[in-house]
Amino acid sequence: MSYATQQDLIDRFGEEELLALADRDGDGAIDAAVVDRALADAAGLIDSYIGARYRLPVDPVPAQLVAAAAAIARWHLYADAPHERVSEAYRATLAWLKDVAAGRADLDAAGVEPAADESGAPVFDGAPRVFSADSLRDY
Repeated sequence: MSYATQQDLIDRFGEEELLALADRDGDGAIDAAVVDRALADAAGLIDSYIGARYRLPVDPVPAQLVAAAAAIARWHLYADAPHERVSEAYRATLAWLKDVAAGRADLDAAGVEPAADESGAPVFDGAPRVFSADSLRDY
């Protein structure tokens, strides 16, 4: 599932930049297959981080994931070497995704469900303690 669209990239970075990055056949039009591949790569990377905490696919897609997918896809579209601003946005996005995976950041969207705990750790539950420091105070 893609978290952003070609139009999201155009809205964020401009049609001229996207045309320069994704017109691989030189016909003066954005190659949709190139953009789709970059967006799919971005979605795969995002899923690898957030899948540890959230049920996939994330629906509805929070605006945070649209921005993250756009930044990652843009970085992928720079075939040779992205300039520093693009690389910095990519690194910041990866740092945020690591924070989401570690539980230090959350996705801001209603209806986004945390993944079920499948760690296999035992769950302890029982009756309240009968003997405690308070109940044995007078003895």
